[in-house]
Amino acid sequence: MKPVFRLTPVIAALGVAAGLTFGAAAQAQTIKIGVVGPTTGAVTQYGDMVREGVDTAVERINAAGGINGKKLETVVIDDGCEPKQGPVAANRVVNSKIGFVVGHVCSGATIAAADVYNNEGVVMVTPSATSPAVTDGKNYEFIFRTIGRDDQQGPAAAKFILEKIKPKKVAVLHDKQSYGQGIATAVKNDLEKGGVAVAIFEGINAGDSDYSAVITKLKSQGVDFVYYGGYHPEMGLLLRQAAEQGVKAKWMGPEGTGNPDINAIAGDAVEGMLLTLPADFTQNAANADIVKAFEAKKRNASGAFQMTAYAATQVIADGIKGAGTDDPTKVAKYLHANSFETPIGKVSWNKQGDLTNFQFDVFVWHKDGSKTVFK
Repeated sequence: MKPVFRLTPVIAALGVAAGLTFGAAAQAQTIKIGVVGPTTGAVTQYGDMVREGVDTAVERINAAGGINGKKLETVVIDDGCEPKQGPVAANRVVNSKIGFVVGHVCSGATIAAADVYNNEGVVMVTPSATSPAVTDGKNYEFIFRTIGRDDQQGPAAAKFILEKIKPKKVAVLHDKQSYGQGIATAVKNDLEKGGVAVAIFEGINAGDSDYSAVITKLKSQGVDFVYYGGYHPEMGLLLRQAAEQGVKAKWMGPEGTGNPDINAIAGDAVEGMLLTLPADFTQNAANADIVKAFEAKKRNASGAFQMTAYAATQVIADGIKGAGTDDPTKVAKYLHANSFETPIGKVSWNKQGDLTNFQFDVFVWHKDGSKTVFK
C-alpha cells in the first residue's frame, strides 16, 4: 500500500494563495479593451473603420511601453449593429471581466447596451454613436463619446442647406431607426425654424430593395432637395432609383452614408452627394505621425470613424495613466474631471459624457469613392 500524503490546512492555504498571486500577476500583464460593433451584417464597414482606429492607437501605445507598465489588448465582439444584440454583447464584455470598451458603433445598439455598462462599472467610449438618446437624461457615470451628437450634426446640415443650397422644395426621409430618424428630425426642425417648409417627412424600411413609391412622391411634388437620415445601403438605392426615374433633386445625408460601398450600389448617381462628416483630421499637421502609422498598415485614416476611434482609445489609455490605476470607476472620474489632447483636438465632456464641442464639415462625394470638402 502506497503512503497517502495530505496537505495540511496551512500548506493548502499557502498553495491557494500562491496560485491566486500567480494568477493575478499573469492577469495583470495586459489591460483589455473591448471593441464592440458590427463584424457581420450590412454595415460591417463601419465596424472596420473603428477597429482600424483602435488597432493603430493600441499598436502605438504598446510600442511606447504601454500604460503604467501594462500593454493594451483588444477583444473584438460583434453586435451586428442590432439593438437587440447590444445588451448581449455588453454582457459578454462584463462576463469577460473587461473594464473598458470602444464602441458600440451604431446608435441603436449603443443605447441598448449603455445601461449594462453603467450598471456594471465598465467605461464605454463610443466613437460613432451620435443619437442624443445615448446620453440624454440618463445621468450615466461611465458612458462617453468622441463624436458629436445628431443635434450638433443636424443643425450643421440644416445651416448649410439654408445658406448654400437654398432649395425651393425639400423632402426629409429616414430609416425609422434611432440614428436615422433622430438626425432627420433635427434637420427638419432646423429647416423649418429657418423658414423652409418640409414638403415630405417620411420613413422608409431599412433593408427593402424597392423605394419607387417614395421616389414617385418626390417626383410628383417637384422636390429639388432630399435629406436622408440613415446608412449607405438605403441611400445608395434611393440615389440609383431616383436617377432611373428622372428625379433631379440634390441629395444629402449624415456620416452613415459615407461609405465606399455606396458607389457599387448607386453607380454614377452617387456623384455630388452631400454629407456631413467629422472634420478630416488627417489634414492637421500635428497628426502626421499617426497618419503614417495608419498608412504603414494599409489602413485609411481619413474615413468617418478611424480618428474618433483612435481618440477613444487614447482617452481610455490617458485616463488609466492619469488615474494611476485601471479601476474603471477611478478612470471614469478622471475622464470627467480632465481634458485630453487627441487627434480630433482637445476633448472634454459635460456631466452626461457628451463632448463640449465637435466639428462636423460638409463634403461632396464622388463616383470614384473619393470625397472633397465643400467650398
